[in-house]
Amino acid sequence: MNGENWSHLVGNISNLLAPSMAKDHPNLPVIKAEGCYYYGVNGKEYLDFTSGIAVENVGHRHPKVVQAIKDSADHLVHGPSGVIIYESILRLAEELGKITPGNLDCFFFANSGTEAIEGAIKLAKYVTRRPYVVSFTGCFHGRSMGALSVSTSKSKYRKFQQPSWLTYQLPYANEQDCPFGENPEEYFPRKLEKDAETLFKHQVDPEEVACMIIEPVLGEGGYIIPPIKWMKKIREICDRHGILLIFDEVQTGFGRTGEWFAAQAFDVVPDIMAIAKGIAAGLPLSATVASKELMEKWPLGAHGTTFGGNPIACSAALASLEVLKTENLLENAKQMGEYALKKLQDLKAKHPAIGSVRGLGLMIGIGIIDPQTGKPDGNAVMDILNSSLDKGVLFYLCGNSGEVIRMIPPLIVTKEQIDQGLKVLDEALTEQEAVVSKI
Repeated sequence: MNGENWSHLVGNISNLLAPSMAKDHPNLPVIKAEGCYYYGVNGKEYLDFTSGIAVENVGHRHPKVVQAIKDSADHLVHGPSGVIIYESILRLAEELGKITPGNLDCFFFANSGTEAIEGAIKLAKYVTRRPYVVSFTGCFHGRSMGALSVSTSKSKYRKFQQPSWLTYQLPYANEQDCPFGENPEEYFPRKLEKDAETLFKHQVDPEEVACMIIEPVLGEGGYIIPPIKWMKKIREICDRHGILLIFDEVQTGFGRTGEWFAAQAFDVVPDIMAIAKGIAAGLPLSATVASKELMEKWPLGAHGTTFGGNPIACSAALASLEVLKTENLLENAKQMGEYALKKLQDLKAKHPAIGSVRGLGLMIGIGIIDPQTGKPDGNAVMDILNSSLDKGVLFYLCGNSGEVIRMIPPLIVTKEQIDQGLKVLDEALTEQEAVVSKI
């Protein structure tokens, strides 16, 4: 593209795109991506520690994925599943069934994580004939009206939009809220039992609850990792009352946590899963997943799609699965995640602005605080992100106040790249602290 025309378009973003699409951070103009890097219009190379927000698990434009896309486009571009049927969607379902937890081996393909969540909730309500849903405070499940009704990571997402009120919330287990002297693995399951008892006694009878839906690792809400026993207690409560358990694995799936899915990291099998993001290396694809026995109770007409399970996207997903397996990327996610956490703990000891560091695989959160007050500091996060970007490293943010830096590099990341990224983060923190000290 002509450089002058491109600059004109970038300068006209606010007129061309809705603010809700165009005002995110940092609107970096790029012309290419490869592996763990973006390449800007200015010719600068940027190390990508966002993976397109946990999408490019096998790296940008992996050659096997690109070739699969090209080969598929030579044969079929669109396939409304059910009107026609094609090899890639069936092969993908077969291959996914080999890695999903438990007996979850039947799939309804869609295009986005939000759609997968909508499908999961609809499936649960249809098969149980129950109207209500319980979600967990801080979780993010999407912005369509059904998904929004169970999303509570930020109140601004729900403002003026009146999602369904057929939902109730229980507190998410954040180990930072554990009372001093208590063991989180014992305290939070005990607390959950009491919270659920109160909810069922005063607000909604459990016999009317279709499902509980949860992110097994809190994503947009702050990269919080709950205790394993707490997650098992959720499973126990659901089983006790005939409530279906939905895991939102949109962000945690496909090796991000060092396992195929976070369900396997917690050793808890849900009844339904929603999967997306890392499934197809950047192409729009998602799925609502359940057992064949459950899916058979959800008949033709109860749900549908025109574009879901696109043949090119399914081909890309098959290639991505092959790369994850043959390049041993789940193990790399574990090893590089452990390495990054150790390096970050060293940075925490050096920088008082780092309040906490947590991670599972290559899903890592760095909590930033005001060293004077100890309170979350979203303004400091933006300063650190901007400084890091100037130095060639792209991070992203999350948390209720934007106080957490997300570190989610592609699963192909190397020690050298982690060293490079954390060296820049170290420098950005030093600069930010120097500015604060002068105020």
